[in-house]
Amino acid sequence: MSLVSALGTAILPVLSVAAVGFLLGKSRDVDVDPLGTVTLYVLTPALIFHSLATSEISGGLAAKLIGGVVVFTLAMVGLAEGVGRLLGETEPALSALVLSSSFPNAGNYGIPLSAFAFGAVGRSTAVLYIAGQSVLMYTVGVYLASRGDESDLRSAAIEVFRLPLVYAVVAAWLARWLGVVPASDTAAMETLKLVGDAAIPVMLLMLGIQLANTQHGAAISRVGVSNGLKLFVAPLVGVGVALLLGLGSNPAVARVFVLECGMPAAVTPLILSIEYDSGGDSGLTGPEYVSTAIFASTVASVVTLTGLIALLQSGMLI
Repeated sequence: MSLVSALGTAILPVLSVAAVGFLLGKSRDVDVDPLGTVTLYVLTPALIFHSLATSEISGGLAAKLIGGVVVFTLAMVGLAEGVGRLLGETEPALSALVLSSSFPNAGNYGIPLSAFAFGAVGRSTAVLYIAGQSVLMYTVGVYLASRGDESDLRSAAIEVFRLPLVYAVVAAWLARWLGVVPASDTAAMETLKLVGDAAIPVMLLMLGIQLANTQHGAAISRVGVSNGLKLFVAPLVGVGVALLLGLGSNPAVARVFVLECGMPAAVTPLILSIEYDSGGDSGLTGPEYVSTAIFASTVASVVTLTGLIALLQSGMLI
């Protein structure tokens, strides 16, 4: 796949819907929280259940994929922590750098882009990726966001079990294991597919609205390191992890895994950094750093992801 083809068939459809959300966010005072609630508790669980229940990805390969998410995330946390300390970053900018470098936007950007670039396998793989990352987000992510605060970290473990997507994953694999997945043409599965498919455009609209409301500018010069790690180093780490764990036995799944690793900074760390914000050094707060990293990395990803998709489609990386 050429760069022009990758841009036209995978990137532009995603950006077009996100652009509508961006314009809506600029022209109207849109509260994204209700959309987030509907997506989290209704649309995404339906998407996850239907995608996993009908996926051709085996249980063993899915376990490797989840393991890859864990290894990749912890590797990026360690790398970003080391780079940040070498550069003399202190809290809260240090934790903000680690958060924005380690957690890709695998959900409202990654799932639609993977689906456009790699079809049904792309969507199923991306759904598994976000399921694994969500658990890490509310454990490792909460620790990073709150380590400069005196909050009780035990709430992080409890938060994981409040995520409906965790139960959707368990229900889907139980249904497959017991052999009770309804046929795809039944009313139940068609309803789940209808509801789940709605998650993709809603996620993209939310992404655009969130970017429209992101404050940046003064902190733009501080996020270069984070963006470099996220957009250039992370995909290479993803390739290494995929090869290490043997994901290359299914090249399509391995390529989607690497693509997910190369996504721009995720939005959820911004929510965590706001929750545990304790001020800033030299006037820069954690939320300001993370929001700027989200904006800058998302804009830059138009170029980096176009190239990454072309390389993955050609088989040059994995």
